[in-house]
Amino acid sequence: MDKRVKFDFEFFFTNGGSIKGEDFRLDIAGDDISDKELADYITKDMRLLMVGETRILNKEIITEPHKRKPINQNTGKPVLIDLSHTIEDGLVTYKGLPAPIVCDFLSREASKDIYEEGTQFQIGKIEMVTNTGTYIDCPFHRFEHGKDLSEVTLEAFTDLEAIVIRVPYTEAKAITKEHLQNYEVRNRAVLIHTGWDEHWNTESYFEGNPFLTQEAAEYLVSCDVKLVGIDSLNIDDTSGNSRPVHTALLGAEILIVEHLCNLQLLPNDGFTFSAIPPKFKGVGTFPVRAMAKVRQ
Repeated sequence: MDKRVKFDFEFFFTNGGSIKGEDFRLDIAGDDISDKELADYITKDMRLLMVGETRILNKEIITEPHKRKPINQNTGKPVLIDLSHTIEDGLVTYKGLPAPIVCDFLSREASKDIYEEGTQFQIGKIEMVTNTGTYIDCPFHRFEHGKDLSEVTLEAFTDLEAIVIRVPYTEAKAITKEHLQNYEVRNRAVLIHTGWDEHWNTESYFEGNPFLTQEAAEYLVSCDVKLVGIDSLNIDDTSGNSRPVHTALLGAEILIVEHLCNLQLLPNDGFTFSAIPPKFKGVGTFPVRAMAKVRQ
């Protein structure tokens, strides 16, 4: 059924004055729309400037044929896709490393003794190794004098033109140079989609994971890629003690993101990739909220 929203509104401007509307009707996609979405739409559609407080009043969803294109469809805004695993208490990311401890430093109940009645806060406490969840590696992780998280610029983490190269783990565990050829990778974030993330948080995740070969890593270095990500336990073969892929990529100041997920939701290209960690000094690895911004 077609849905429309009927409402009144009152907007106040930061430089004085206000504007009001009564019994407005607009088409919507779906069964509901938030007050903020309505206010944002009106502001944009009417090209209003200096808008401060907004009030949506007497909102009612009605069934009525659409009069124009729904206001929250085909807006041209990019779609954001989360590529990160959720970190929670007790999560094992890599066998042999301790799981994070996520708990209260100050609980809401305890905060009642500190603040006035009806005012409560929670302050969390997290104890974990930096290789937890979906995380990024920078040169300091591998090299003593390499750049740490505080020294890598925001441009290296943010809105990188990206490409997905799909090498299903059911077809190959060792991802070679040949798998990576014939793609436009120069100056891009290269995300390797193996499908291994379907084993996340199971025993299967830790055994026989897909990885890049040293030759594949050296090929990406020669192509001047910006970042390499993979939806697997490790970008290197963990069956031995050498880590040639980390050495090659981080030695060339190419960042690495491991334990990605949801790469099957991405197009092969036409999107940007971001994975921004906190600005820590003396740390070479840390969890990120990895995401893709897909252009429509």
